Amino acid sequence: MNNTKVDIKFGYLCNNKCLFCVQGNKREIYGNIDKNEIIQKIEDGRQYSGTIVFTGGEVTIRDDFFELISVAKKLDYQAIQIQTNGRMFSDIAFCEKAIKTGATEFSLALHGHVPELHDYLTKTHGSFYQTIKGIKNLKKLGQYVGTNTVITKSNFRNLHDLADLLIYLDVDQFQLAFIHAVGASADNFEKLVPRYSLIEPFVKEALSLGINKSKTVMTEAIPYCFMSGYTDYIAETIIPKTKIYDINILNDYTFYRINEGKAKDDNCKNCCYFKICEGPWKEYPQKFGWSEFVPVIN
Repeated sequence: MNNTKVDIKFGYLCNNKCLFCVQGNKREIYGNIDKNEIIQKIEDGRQYSGTIVFTGGEVTIRDDFFELISVAKKLDYQAIQIQTNGRMFSDIAFCEKAIKTGATEFSLALHGHVPELHDYLTKTHGSFYQTIKGIKNLKKLGQYVGTNTVITKSNFRNLHDLADLLIYLDVDQFQLAFIHAVGASADNFEKLVPRYSLIEPFVKEALSLGINKSKTVMTEAIPYCFMSGYTDYIAETIIPKTKIYDINILNDYTFYRINEGKAKDDNCKNCCYFKICEGPWKEYPQKFGWSEFVPVIN
């Protein structure tokens, strides 16, 4: 069970309504998943891995959130990561209870360096300050805190400002993930999806700020041809084999990304990174074509 994890979607209800939410209208169709079904998935997942990720939707708004952490703890999961928008953690008592119950890691989503930007993207007034407070509370309590930022047209020019903020907040790691144009992102494609060639220098500047402060930094869904000098920070090289419990069970997320989620052009075969690069999410070249993707030749 080494270098594996299970990722369980606890449902699709959320107290944000992000413009780029990959879950789209699942919140209206499916709502949240029944507690007993979730418990069965937690039990089943323990046979596969000792690391579990609680995600959604927004798992922290469930009335049975702490009970479900306790279930995972009793099953002796060594790592229990909470993937969250962080808003509920603005209450320090909530943080303390999650830690006491068994949560070991926290991954919070922050998409802008100022409230006007973050709240615009989450479509939720006040979400920025609650997420920031959540980060501060968890760090105050000595927890391992990572963040994820979805790169969009609205925020890519300010990624260095965001990196400065995250360093100031003393997060342990931050990830910059290129937007995946499915769900709500697909509906808002023109508004949200930037060009790789435009974001490249801003991504590298943000990464450099983190590297210089000895933070763990990474990118997701940015192909190697846009990461010259920063290829050691591509998350896909270190993502463990992941079993995802969604509406359907996805036994190997890496296999899905490579064979269904992402794409490569024939010209990519000329690139020295062809064997290890996964390419972009397939929706990107379907819209923009392949002209930006220039093979890297040693």
